[in-house]
Amino acid sequence: MSWSLKSSLAKLLLDTRPLRYPAYRRLWLGNVVTSVGAQFSAVAVPKQLYDLTGSSAYVGLAGLFGLVPLLVFGLWGGAIADAVDRRKLMLVSNGGLALSAVLLWLVSAAGVRSVWLVLVLFAAQQTFFAINMPARAATVARLIPLPLLPSAQALSSTVMQLGAIVGPLLAGVLLPFLGLPTLYLVDAVALTAALWAVLRLPPLPPGESAPRRAGLRAVIDGFRYLALHSVLLASFLMDIIAMVFGMPRALFPEMAERTFGDPPGGGAALGWLYAAIPLGAFAFGVFSGWLHRFARHGVGVVLGVVAWGVAVIGFGLSDSLWLAVVFLALGGGADLVSMVYRSSILQMAATDEMRGRIQGVFTVVVAGGPRLADVLHGSAGAGLGTSTAVAGGGVLVVVCAVAAACCLPAFWRYRAPTAAESLTDPDAEDRPVG
Repeated sequence: MSWSLKSSLAKLLLDTRPLRYPAYRRLWLGNVVTSVGAQFSAVAVPKQLYDLTGSSAYVGLAGLFGLVPLLVFGLWGGAIADAVDRRKLMLVSNGGLALSAVLLWLVSAAGVRSVWLVLVLFAAQQTFFAINMPARAATVARLIPLPLLPSAQALSSTVMQLGAIVGPLLAGVLLPFLGLPTLYLVDAVALTAALWAVLRLPPLPPGESAPRRAGLRAVIDGFRYLALHSVLLASFLMDIIAMVFGMPRALFPEMAERTFGDPPGGGAALGWLYAAIPLGAFAFGVFSGWLHRFARHGVGVVLGVVAWGVAVIGFGLSDSLWLAVVFLALGGGADLVSMVYRSSILQMAATDEMRGRIQGVFTVVVAGGPRLADVLHGSAGAGLGTSTAVAGGGVLVVVCAVAAACCLPAFWRYRAPTAAESLTDPDAEDRPVG
């Protein structure tokens, strides 16, 4: 292979420079461990609800039970992340996530047939998730130089997508043999193991100008900060459009059985549907080395959202499992592009004293949008049929994204701020940067 070809290939492959920084590397390795286990529970909860009720509407109801804790504790968790040591906050919230997974395992293993108990435990799990994510996301910019943020976002997303591929596929294959309780148990073990990675992080105390109390005033200050940055608001709007109208996962259990021929007890089709989106995102992430060179982040977000909507339309119209998987995978690649640029915009535009609160809003939007979509798609699928609900949602994504881009020209023109990339030796000191 010629030198020029090797050089061109290197520029396309995933940029691993952030892994040179020990603290970030530990955080990243913790995500590697939990990414597979988390997807076991992501498959188990909707499958358990569908088995108990036989209705996609109840599966969609899980979205509501997950959305309320995210709205409340996502915003409050962001304020806490700005006011306390983020490492300690991650330890507490990670422990809560592990405990909730253990309780879900106990309920399933005991054969308790209570839909409401499963929903309440799921809501508790989402509460700890909402507190954990703002601190985890806001920590990244303390561990590496800012110019490496797009590469770090691509790295983090790619490994999460790898777990989201392996997890659902394993869950779909193992479910008929090992049953639901084992899926919850794997998640609990992975979350417990991830505590080691957080323990090895350096202290992450709040900045001098950070709020001393994580109260309502701190949350309001975060919204005031957002109001002064229209580009940040626009990035949230684009994600809401993509996820609320275009995430049909609440219909996966019904489509796996009625459209793609899975047996009632679960099978491979369900696993493929859950794995297809992260499969596409992972494949695209492997060749994402060029993303940090593209400065038109606003354009990247808009094009990614439109491509996602087109892929969802194709999935809704598919009657072949493999064609459906292809469309979902293409959508996953488009979503990764949008996510990398949206995350980079938020990290670069916000000061460290505000990153926790901005990431709290980001957590509400990113995680809350799909849960609202669960409610909408579950209801629409029950009333209109799965194909109409999915394809119609994809059309709404395309139309609304184009309309938003036309109404928000400043976001379309947005470019990443230029900065001299002067990196110190990443292994010289094991402490946060900046």
